[in-house]
Amino acid sequence: MNLYVLLFLVAGLGIIGWLTGRARAARFAGASATRLHSLPGQHGLYVAMWTIIPALIFAIIWSVLTPSLATDAVLRAPQAIEIPAFGYEREAVLNEVRARAAGSEFGFYPAAERLAPVYRQASHFFGWIGAGIAVILAFAGGAFAFTRIRADFRARTRVERSVMLALLVASLIAILTTLGIFLSLLFESLRFFSMVPITDFLFGTNWSPQVIDPNDPGATLGAVPLFWGTFFIGAVIAMIVAIPFGLMSAIYLTQYAPAVVRRWMKPLLEILAGVPTVVYGYFAALTVGPAIRDVAVAFGFTYASSESALAAGLVMGVMIIPFVSSMADDSIAAVPSAMRDGSLAMGATQSETIRRVLLPAALPGVVAGVLLAVSRAIGETMIVVMAASGAANITLNPFESATTVTKQIVDLLTGEAEFDSPKTLAAFALGLTLFMITFLLNIVALRVVKKYREAYE
Repeated sequence: MNLYVLLFLVAGLGIIGWLTGRARAARFAGASATRLHSLPGQHGLYVAMWTIIPALIFAIIWSVLTPSLATDAVLRAPQAIEIPAFGYEREAVLNEVRARAAGSEFGFYPAAERLAPVYRQASHFFGWIGAGIAVILAFAGGAFAFTRIRADFRARTRVERSVMLALLVASLIAILTTLGIFLSLLFESLRFFSMVPITDFLFGTNWSPQVIDPNDPGATLGAVPLFWGTFFIGAVIAMIVAIPFGLMSAIYLTQYAPAVVRRWMKPLLEILAGVPTVVYGYFAALTVGPAIRDVAVAFGFTYASSESALAAGLVMGVMIIPFVSSMADDSIAAVPSAMRDGSLAMGATQSETIRRVLLPAALPGVVAGVLLAVSRAIGETMIVVMAASGAANITLNPFESATTVTKQIVDLLTGEAEFDSPKTLAAFALGLTLFMITFLLNIVALRVVKKYREAYE
């Protein structure tokens, strides 16, 4: 049986369990002098949970195991003698068997065509077995919960604890995912640092992973040019664009704009945050980069490149304007109106009130927005991949080429790569460094936001 059909069937049984459990609790409420501890709907939810959850967990686990069981059935078939015993070709034949069983008509191995019906039949067999067990579990769980319904049964407590457990599991998944990412980066980075000294990587100024000396790999894997390019593009040029425009737009929308203008302009401004970054990358590579090169050549910079740090930084700054604007907008709006009214009552003009009262009071929130925008900018990939160069330079000239950590990670992991070489493992070390930098920036931003909220709540 198809997994989606099985899930639909289990959901239907859950609805039936909810209806029967609620009806049984309602009869207890009408026939017993004892007041129900929980509402009938909560009793119904309890029965529905016992009907759905065990069957759902089993169905998901069984759907993961079914391909392996079907593959074992294929390997036990007499026709499986044609499959190679080990190696890449064996896996290729088995993959083609699965593809043909799923309906594909293309392939290279005659044995796969003969074994596809065996795999399909085994998949259907194990699918029906799993469906039968899941339905039995749904009925058993629903019957167990149904028999426990009484007037004094604490169904509300059980349901609330189950919801709390589900929320805890959801939060743990997010935490464990972050921990898994960190540990995977750390493990591969330790392999890299066993080949390359960490001091050469963090403080070296020569980045040329295409030419690595086996006797001294750290000589050409110095990441300082990458760190500088990331900082120069994401934290300098982009912020020069994002901070003034984001802050001024927030001031206008909160203090000067009529309600109608604000109602239209704020969503339009935040649309910039929803534009795919690949669109920004195309815009930077095809429009902004050549225009900046032409302007630079007109001013005498004969060696200006269309893949300049300025092109990537300008477009990245436009992309993160909503981050700065939205945070500054919320921070200024959260300042108590008594402070603004008091300043105006003392004779200060509106601009003086904004400059000397509102902005200083909202400064923690504005700073937090800037820090979040910086962490977003230095982790940006598509814009720098499409608009920035791969040349690792340490320069203050925005018209020259520059590269970033994310650009180099993409280059190192694109194409055929040996995951035992310092060149490929360097990508994980760069990723770990970038992860730690953005993690620390987010911590600082959250601490600033927390302090700001405590001041005005």
